[in-house]
Amino acid sequence: MAAVDRATPHHRLRPPSLALLLAEVRSLLEFNASILLSPLLLQAPKGDGHPVLVLPGLLASDLSTAPLRRYLRALGYQPFAWELGRNFGGVYRMRGRLRRRLTAIHQASGRKVSVVGWSLGGVYARDLALHAPETIRCIVTLGTPFSGDITATNARRVYERLSGEDLDEIGLDDLTALAGDMPVPTTSIYSRTDGIVNWRTSRLRPSPTAENIEVLFASHTGLTVNAAVLWAIADRLAQPEGAFVPFDRSGPFALAYAARSPAA
Repeated sequence: MAAVDRATPHHRLRPPSLALLLAEVRSLLEFNASILLSPLLLQAPKGDGHPVLVLPGLLASDLSTAPLRRYLRALGYQPFAWELGRNFGGVYRMRGRLRRRLTAIHQASGRKVSVVGWSLGGVYARDLALHAPETIRCIVTLGTPFSGDITATNARRVYERLSGEDLDEIGLDDLTALAGDMPVPTTSIYSRTDGIVNWRTSRLRPSPTAENIEVLFASHTGLTVNAAVLWAIADRLAQPEGAFVPFDRSGPFALAYAARSPAA
């Protein structure tokens, strides 16, 4: 979907159900499972030391991404927090600050930066890729609503109140760009059991440098600690700069991934 039309009132997607929202508490189980599986997770492909900027979701801070950053450091990457406090939203409001943060990391390391964004953080990651592709190696988004009806989220009212941005008033050009093809290798990781974001809004159009990875039964709040998600992130970041090979679902967490569909 190189271009995505704004959904009409008759074709609105629904936010996830109340049952899925309440089931988000299982993220604690996902976190505990990852701790138990840490010896296996450390067998993931090792990093080459390049910098990775990790962006938190709405209302979250760098504390929420600390386990992911510790994992990436253990694999040999140079992970960076966003260092912008709690994420109160605002794609337009945060754009300049995020570009400065990305540029500082790029200049200090002398290398292109991979960006991992969780939920709203993934929207920021895609926006950065559109406006500063020369500094970015690849992006990985986790449960990020960027395609189709981005209002289909249980966090809409919170986002609009905190950010001051009405999702229905975001420019069509910006929506089309965020939902379109990225100028850098891109992976979208999502789950159909996401209790915050309608999973359909997290799917990108597959291409030779872009893919979807569906993780079965994962929660939205657990995407940064789910073992299968962590393995997939590590695998994607380990690709040589400028290369892109589809994710191999035959690894140790094979049962946790949905089969790849050419039309997905």
